[in-house]
Amino acid sequence: MNPAVSLRRIGLPRLLVHLSVLLICLLWLVPTFGLLVTSFREPQQIASSGWWTALTGSSQTSAVRLADAATARQGGANFIISGSVFTEGQQGQVQSFGTRVAAPSEFPAGQTADLGEGESLTVNEDGSYTYIKNAPFGGDRGKRIYLTTATPPSFTTENYRTVLTSQGIGQSFINSLTVAIPSTIIPILISAFAAYALSWMEFPGRGLIIALIIGLMVVPLQMSLIPLLKMYNDVGAFFGLPSRSYVGVWLAHSAFGMPLAIYLLRNYIAGLPKEIIESARVDGASDFEIFLKIVLPLSFPALASFSIFQFLWTWNDLLVAMVFLGTGKDQLVLTGALNALLGSMGGKWEILSASAFVTIIVPIAVFFGLQRYLVRGLLAGSVKGG
Repeated sequence: MNPAVSLRRIGLPRLLVHLSVLLICLLWLVPTFGLLVTSFREPQQIASSGWWTALTGSSQTSAVRLADAATARQGGANFIISGSVFTEGQQGQVQSFGTRVAAPSEFPAGQTADLGEGESLTVNEDGSYTYIKNAPFGGDRGKRIYLTTATPPSFTTENYRTVLTSQGIGQSFINSLTVAIPSTIIPILISAFAAYALSWMEFPGRGLIIALIIGLMVVPLQMSLIPLLKMYNDVGAFFGLPSRSYVGVWLAHSAFGMPLAIYLLRNYIAGLPKEIIESARVDGASDFEIFLKIVLPLSFPALASFSIFQFLWTWNDLLVAMVFLGTGKDQLVLTGALNALLGSMGGKWEILSASAFVTIIVPIAVFFGLQRYLVRGLLAGSVKGG
């Protein structure tokens, strides 16, 4: 088929959209995959080469010392020191070697290097070496040489073991679930009722309420956090609630999540076929029965869409949890515990990358479990509304 004809059939705008989506996906997936690979690498590998070399191996230059003079044996008129440049359990392939820091790759592996003054050195690809001298070796330390070695692909789970077995991580994981699950369910339950009322029930001030909800979506969390905390403490003191509890976190997340939830659900519910609602009313169904038996099942894509957003926000949150729950070891959520772990570990990239994936493994499971409803829930009702 003629490429020009195929291009006309597909359409240039559509092709550009597909290429743009593909580019965005690559821009997101490549760094994420790199972070995943880094989380399974050893510290020395991370320091010496990029993650893209992990699957094919990498080359690195290092300095080693040969065995000292005490291990020398005599062979005829010469004195010989032999051994391996690799320590026990170490793997690799020697590509080249040298005796000067300015020329660490002066000789290829397997070649006998003439070092002058009756000395010669041969380093083989497997790491074995033979150091020969026509006179006894002197000095208490072995000769320093430089190697360029090819390291085969190597991965380890030690980084994840360090993160998962750190003190308090398990409790922090439970704390994050305790915060995120109710903080996702509560606003959905309340917002679904409100969205139905704003879509299909006539009452005075409905338009004003909708405008107020849209305005609340732009209120920044940081600006209202202190007033919200003061209000919670005052109400909590009246009802005897502790100043630091999960109830405060749930209410805070629910309060900031409901404007977006009502907006999304209202757009979706208002776009449902009017004939279904009117037929149910003609059959004598009440608003509660219509909502429970008709609207709620049909609104599952919108509910799933908001669930993804709300769960991701509450799972990754640190500020609200620290303000309303506290910073004790038994109170920290997972993001707080991993932040403290990174502070104690310094700048260890292997711990940072492993911690990142420990944090996102649950949100990834939630996203892929509900992603087929995401676009449907966001776009449905975006054109048609009541």
